[in-house]
Amino acid sequence: MLKVSWLLVRIQRNGNCFERSKIRPYASIASFDPTRAIDLSGYPPEKIRNFSIVAHVDHGKSTLADRLLELAGVIKPGEQHAQVLDKLQVERERGITVKAQTAVLKYKDYLLNLIDTPGHVDFSAEVSRSLSVCDGILLLVAANQGIQAQTIANFWMAFESNVTIIPVINKIDLQGANIEKVETQLENLFEFNPSDCVKISAKTGQNVASLFDVIVKQIPPPNVDRQKPCRALIFDSTFDHFRGAIAYVLVKEGVLKKGQKIKSYHSDREYEISEVGIMQPNMRQTVSLLAGQVGYVICGMKTAKEASVGETLFDAELSRETVTAFPGFKEVKPTVYSGLFPVDPADYENLKQAIERLSLNDPAVTIQPDSSVALGLGWKVGFLGILHMEVFGARLAQEYDANVILTQPNVEYRAIVKDNETIRKKRFEGQGEIRILDASKFPDTMDIEKFLEPMVKVRLVVPNEMMGIVNGLCTECRGERGEISSIDEDRMLIIWRLPLAEGKLASFLQKFT
Repeated sequence: MLKVSWLLVRIQRNGNCFERSKIRPYASIASFDPTRAIDLSGYPPEKIRNFSIVAHVDHGKSTLADRLLELAGVIKPGEQHAQVLDKLQVERERGITVKAQTAVLKYKDYLLNLIDTPGHVDFSAEVSRSLSVCDGILLLVAANQGIQAQTIANFWMAFESNVTIIPVINKIDLQGANIEKVETQLENLFEFNPSDCVKISAKTGQNVASLFDVIVKQIPPPNVDRQKPCRALIFDSTFDHFRGAIAYVLVKEGVLKKGQKIKSYHSDREYEISEVGIMQPNMRQTVSLLAGQVGYVICGMKTAKEASVGETLFDAELSRETVTAFPGFKEVKPTVYSGLFPVDPADYENLKQAIERLSLNDPAVTIQPDSSVALGLGWKVGFLGILHMEVFGARLAQEYDANVILTQPNVEYRAIVKDNETIRKKRFEGQGEIRILDASKFPDTMDIEKFLEPMVKVRLVVPNEMMGIVNGLCTECRGERGEISSIDEDRMLIIWRLPLAEGKLASFLQKFT
């Protein structure tokens, strides 16, 4: 089945079926003048729409973002390489989106803030943070593949965030596209009416322009108040070697502008804003950022920790006690851990700084000091998956010129220490439950009442003919089967509870998750 699909793609490409039609920006969709700072005060909150594009891997998110940018006049067709919002070197090398990226589009008298998100499950934390600053999403589904496991995960993430969901069926130009089947899947699983599904081809640009009107009509404006003193949420950040930490914010109340003094709620520090702006898709300075708008703030934050994700920025004239902080983001729990060490021990301090700055841009990573007899001082780093680990290592090398060693990944185990005061006090510092991240520090079994291993809830989209094989393998790996539901006449959705340590499942189940 996989070989046939690959062959069809090759035949279509050789037959020029994917040749992109010439796309010209509509007269009503204009770009900003790049020669001056942009004044966005002419856009009241009711004329603003904040939305994300979410989908499973390789369903066309970044390609759709490119077409929207072209139609909005932000970029010219063919002027830049594909996947404009995939800025990282590792993204272009692997052909995947790793970081959520924002871009401001102007459509008629509306201001649209677009956020392109990753599709791989290892970067789901990026999607979650993006949803916190959005009022709606485009749920993209490829017409040739249909609903996949990450499509389902993204839907429920958006549903729980109470944002508007617009179903979009992409790749309708492909020979293997089955639009009616995908409409049935969307109706069976999510109760979308087939008439509500927007059918497009991001590759050719077919029907993409219609999305602008759909976004304006269906996605509500942000619920903000410009009359109150300023209050903004940091939803992402990065570090610039010359300007320090750059915070990406959603302004919920008031206005942010150059020269204004602001405070951070949790770190309790005061700053003076030196620049505010938007992403288009590169940084463009603006006169101000008003409530409802998404952009960046540069205010002399010198360390990575000062611009931590989830931080609340507010007007310096306000007392901290009178300010209500934003709830922040749900803590992300790592699934795998790896030791990270410098190749040259003399590079320890430089690597420490690089890790701190990169973790600012990737807050899903957890870091704690570690040491090894063979490798010296280093860190135990938690990741959301193997791909997340590989990308983090690649970014250290590409963005900070760091030479590092990443040890074989493992999972966290826990142990319940026997209820004996002597054992707990003398050997485990009084702890009743301990974490085990390193096999070399495995406790004496005589001191332990029981061991606990991590379990994972897995959604599998399985073809009917593969049901027996998948169920047999999951059972063999000590799994517990949950609910089963039908997606269509060919595929089933199964929920399994599996031990995370069963690594041999990964390569096989990757086809279905």
